[in-house]
Amino acid sequence: MGKTSYTKFKGSQSLRQRLLLSTLSSTPILVEDIRADETWPGLRPHEVSFLRLLEKVCDDCVVEINETGTKLKYKPGIVMGGRNLIHDCGLGRSIGYFLEPLLLLGLFAKKPLSIRLKGITNDPKDPSVDTFQSTALPILKRFGVPSEGLTLKIESRGVPPLGGGEVVLSIPTVQNLNAVTWTDEGMVQKIRGVTFSTRVSSQFEMSMIYSARGIFNRLLPDVHIFTDHKSGPQAGNSPGYGISLVAKTTSGCCISADTSVSHARGEETDELEESEKKELSPPEDVGVQIASVLLGEIEQGGVVDSTHQGLLFLLCALCPQDVSKVRVGKLSPHGIETLRNIRDVLGVKFDIKPDPSTGTVILKCVGCGLRNLSRKIS
Repeated sequence: MGKTSYTKFKGSQSLRQRLLLSTLSSTPILVEDIRADETWPGLRPHEVSFLRLLEKVCDDCVVEINETGTKLKYKPGIVMGGRNLIHDCGLGRSIGYFLEPLLLLGLFAKKPLSIRLKGITNDPKDPSVDTFQSTALPILKRFGVPSEGLTLKIESRGVPPLGGGEVVLSIPTVQNLNAVTWTDEGMVQKIRGVTFSTRVSSQFEMSMIYSARGIFNRLLPDVHIFTDHKSGPQAGNSPGYGISLVAKTTSGCCISADTSVSHARGEETDELEESEKKELSPPEDVGVQIASVLLGEIEQGGVVDSTHQGLLFLLCALCPQDVSKVRVGKLSPHGIETLRNIRDVLGVKFDIKPDPSTGTVILKCVGCGLRNLSRKIS
């Protein structure tokens, strides 16, 4: 065996994406200076949990972390997939943090993946599991992923600080993705959504729906927001409520926005005195706020909203060696970071052209030609 050459990175930002790209392209990576100057240096619990998840889904991957956790060596193995896997995502980040990389890993696995994830299903930081159901899965179907076998089932909900939610994700394997030309965003045709409440009165959901519809009904008639009130063991361990909205356009694009309200996690409230614990926003305000966020996303234009730009660019970069062309609104910081990581690990460069007439950006790239060689053909 020759000496392994590692692609070097510095810092903790977008560690999850670097690990994902490293696994898909079989490029060993070395990440240094992970929060080296902070009071608590090194990897956070959710990042360690993500590495554990990679070990579960892959065969023969090697992870080396130094004592302080500020340096990480990762040598990827073969993505195996498999049935009936279980992973506890912990309480540091929500399940949404783990879902995006899992979607892409599952597509290029040896066997179809079916995994049960436990933890927080809805929090304000990461996309909620409802948004994944309504938006991320349709994006995958655009790239030629078969719809049978692609499901995300929410068994119970959990909100910060104590979680207790469970979802089951199933992903089929593909030989390769299809390159897309996806620049027509269409006009908004209907708005769908779902609200949830756990361990609080179901009246909270009615208030959110009422206030959100108050904004949308001036603009279009077809607005349906469903309720999902959980009680008992399905409600997880903490009280909370939230809403996820998705606007569907005439050309089949899904633009989404979501939020949830619950008590903050322990580490976020340490700085505040007990008396100053931040007041939770009332459901009426949450409904108005999220409706405004969704209208802002629609106004920006583009075929996906700003939270799904990263996923879209990754899918374009993993296509066969053919040109993909997509239109997005204003590039989000996460989207820009994704483009940089794709350039560093996969060597795919995007051609970025602003379109001043609509205020959007058109991106073109030639995919890296990733094929799923380990998949059983039968």
